[in-house]
Amino acid sequence: MTRIFGLGEIVYDVLFKNMQPLAAKAGGSVLNAMVSLARTGHEVYMISETGNDLVADAIISFLKENNVNTGYINQLDGKSTVALAFLNEKNEARYQFFKDDNTKRRSFDIPDFTSDDILLFGSFYGINPEFRPNVLSIVKKAKEAGATIFYDPNFRAVHLQHGNKEQLVNAIEENFSLADIVRGSDEDFLNIYNETDPVKVYEKVSGLCSNLIITANALQVHAFSIGNHQLFDVPRIETVSTVGAGDNFNAGVIHALTTRHLQKSNNKLDIQDWKPLILSGIRFSSAVCQTLDNYVPEGFAIK
Repeated sequence: MTRIFGLGEIVYDVLFKNMQPLAAKAGGSVLNAMVSLARTGHEVYMISETGNDLVADAIISFLKENNVNTGYINQLDGKSTVALAFLNEKNEARYQFFKDDNTKRRSFDIPDFTSDDILLFGSFYGINPEFRPNVLSIVKKAKEAGATIFYDPNFRAVHLQHGNKEQLVNAIEENFSLADIVRGSDEDFLNIYNETDPVKVYEKVSGLCSNLIITANALQVHAFSIGNHQLFDVPRIETVSTVGAGDNFNAGVIHALTTRHLQKSNNKLDIQDWKPLILSGIRFSSAVCQTLDNYVPEGFAIK
């Protein structure tokens, strides 16, 4: 059975609408995808860190209840990160983070990756200079083992406040070069390359990673591989919250990769038919947008 590893931040999301709290959930871009994949029957491992407090205890318990392996999560002396998510009239979120910057970090235990495995990583966690050595050591180990690597930059304008743009983009491009599939939003690539034309974005990314998915909010999805550009429309739905939409698109694509045995170990990652992968991504993402959860509901129908 394919093992799926997720490398990324762990936060506790508190959702607000009209400045009133609606819900509180374990969160983080990669964590959201891992919970959805575990709920759809996959063998899932989370690689991350959190604090040593009541919030962390609640998150760890939640992950275990949802069959996410927590053996690679470091619990550090300090407070867990809390994210306040404020939903606007379109139910899109703006975030404010509260984190413990005095926490002393330590290296992660690195899994014994194999070519049957899949590793998902991304967000600012993937380029943050504070975490970068640990991130690179894990991703490079996975690549050396022949695992399939899926990268989501999830790069927002607010991240430009945390470092030199050239250095951050260099780190993103190094991650592109380590990945087998990159999935980003049109907003990500506007912030990375100041470019919104999907074809021109692919021209920049293709020399580093040949398989690229660009999601354009709730409108369209562009999928590129060598000599191949496919466009998909996204069905209109009534959204409750868009928190976790992109994360679960990633989960849906990874779900289809595993069920169709498309990982590198089967020499099938030169993707010429994106349709089943993209439709799976849309299904997962749409399901999440119709709830206040960050993940697909338990019992989510698998196709």
